[in-house]
Formats: sequence, C-alpha cells, structure tokens
Amino acid sequence: MGNNTKLNKSHIQFVKDFKVELEVLSPGRINFIGEHTDYNNGFVLPTAIDKKITFSFERNKTDTLCNIYSISFDNMLTFDINEIKRSSVEWENYILGVIDELCKITNKIKGFNCIIKSELPIGAGVSSSAALECGLAFGLNELFGLELSRMALVELSQRAEHNYVGTKCGIMDQFASVMSEDQKVILLDCKSQHYRLIAAQFEPYKILLLNTNVSHNLASSEYNTRRAECEEIIKVISSKYINVKSLRDVTKSMLNEFKTKLSDILFQRGLFIIEENDRVLQASESLEKGDLKHFGALMYQSHRGLQHQYEVSCKELDFLVDFSENYDQIIGSRMMGGGFGGCTINLIHKDDIDHFLETVKKAYKDQFNIELTSFITVPSKGTSIQ
Repeated sequence: MGNNTKLNKSHIQFVKDFKVELEVLSPGRINFIGEHTDYNNGFVLPTAIDKKITFSFERNKTDTLCNIYSISFDNMLTFDINEIKRSSVEWENYILGVIDELCKITNKIKGFNCIIKSELPIGAGVSSSAALECGLAFGLNELFGLELSRMALVELSQRAEHNYVGTKCGIMDQFASVMSEDQKVILLDCKSQHYRLIAAQFEPYKILLLNTNVSHNLASSEYNTRRAECEEIIKVISSKYINVKSLRDVTKSMLNEFKTKLSDILFQRGLFIIEENDRVLQASESLEKGDLKHFGALMYQSHRGLQHQYEVSCKELDFLVDFSENYDQIIGSRMMGGGFGGCTINLIHKDDIDHFLETVKKAYKDQFNIELTSFITVPSKGTSIQ
C-alpha cells in the first residue's frame, strides 16, 4: 500500500486486522487470434498471463455481512448477502454479480472479508473483469466448500457479467482465466466448449503488449451492437436454413446466397466472423508445426478484418499495427479485446524489444501526445490457490 497518507484510516485498520485464511491468484488473459468469435459460437486461441489479481479471504463470523476492499481503488464495498442490488460503481457490479449468481445455487455462503490487489491494467483488453469474477468465485468456492467444478465457475462468472454488468460477453475470457495451463495456449470451440491445449513455443519471439492507454466510450455500446448485428444475420439466413443458430453454422456460400438480402455492413460482419474462425484453426495448426511466420501473418490479417470489416478498431490501434509492419523483427501484430482502445499483441524477436520500444513510444507520443505503456508476458496457469 506504500506511503499514501490519503488512504482512509478505517481501510488501513481493516487491512491491519485481516487474518488471511485463503489466497487466490486470478490471471488476466491474452488472445492470439479469434476476436468477437466467442459469442458467435466460434473458435478462439487464448491463454492466461503472468499478471494477476490477488484475492485474500477470511470468514468474518457474521451470517450475511461482506466487506471487500480494493487496494487499487482504495475503495470498500460493504453489503448484506440478502440485500444485493446493482451499484453505480462499475467494478463493484462484477463482484455483486458473482455473489448474486452464487446465492441462486447455494445457501452456504456466510459473511466474509476480502482484500483485492490487482496488477492488471484496466481497459487494456487483458480482461481484468473476468479475472475479478473468476477469482472471487474460485475463492468463495474454496472458502465455503461449495464443491463447484471449474467449468461451473466459468459459466457462473459469465452469467454475472451478462446479468449484472450488462455486457453480453462470450465464454472466452472466463474460460481462459480459469482453465489455462503454464506454457500452453487453448484452442477453444465456444460452441461445444471442447478445448485442446497446445504448447506455446514462440522462441526466439516474445509476446509484447502495447497499451494505447485509450478507451473510447464506444466500447461497451458497440460491443452489444455487434452482437445484435450478428443476430440479425442469423435471423435472415435461418428463414431458409432452419438449423442455423449462430454464425458458426454459416458457410461463405450461404452468406453469399443472402448478399442481396443483407446490408453491406451486415454482410461484412458475417464475412469477418467466418474468415476469423478459419484463421484460428490455421493459426493453431501453424503453432503446432512451428510455422511462426504464418501464425504472425494470420494475426495481421485478423487485425485488418477487425479494422475494415468488423469496424471495432481505432486510429491508435491501427497506428501501432501499421508501425509494427515496418519491423522485420515483428512477425505478427493485431488489436486484442473488444476494441476501440486497449492493447495490441505483438510477436517480436527478443533481441529487438528495447530498440523497438524506444522508437514506437516516441512515434506514438509524437502522433497522439499519449504515453504508450508496454509489458512482456508469458502463457501462464489459470486461477489457483497461492
């Protein structure tokens, strides 16, 4: 907590009196390829990262009173389990949503205290929200012996985001946060939830995230708009093909058949998802074969699709991807996450990182007058007990 004298005195006392019974680490995630495909029942290629949220838990001997302190926000959330309602503070709804979902399926949760400390940048597209949901659900599952499976925790955390936060996210973020393993990536089929772990052999390249440090306010509204657009395409195509329930069930030839009945925007949205699913499968094959050049080329193609067909990029993200294309030492780059800000994910030769960062940070500052931040990360294991 450092020397910040502005910290609320009661918060300092809360931390001082805290007796840790259980500590849980819940990681953020990256996604190499397969963006916006998860809520369309498609394929994704994510993994957890080595930056995490740490949760400390203790039972507090009350039946229903909960106190959750965020060190990052110096903010205390206090509520009664029997009187949960939405908050006007965004991060609190991720917490409240998880508790609400747990209380629908168990009456074993009693009063508890929790301290949360995060290393994850907010709004960077590394899914701090899923880490928050999954870490809390995982911890309470252990603390109160709820005996829920990892998959049940994943699905419960996703429902919390749908029902309390109002973001109709797919399953990828929560799945990656909980199910990942060290030095592996996950090829996940979001339709069947079948998955395969693939060795993450990227040598001599490293995974570099560049954080634009912008979060355009379009992000959440446009996310739900894209979902609605995809549903509209399904409505049109399923009028003839009754087995079509999502864009996963649509082929290119089917989409072409309905080209005149869809607006150009809807056609492009559908085309992106179909092509992106194909890119994920190609990318997983390339990784298994050790063909990193092809893997990286697919990342660039993914970005251009997100930029021009799905239209969820922004000028800051495009600038960074364009800039990376002039560097032979970078073999792949694309925006990552919902869009309109956040990070680009880059595969860069380990010997060129310092030189590239010096150059790109200056160019970005000159262009946008914003400081670019960055971190190197590695594929890591999912939510676990410390």
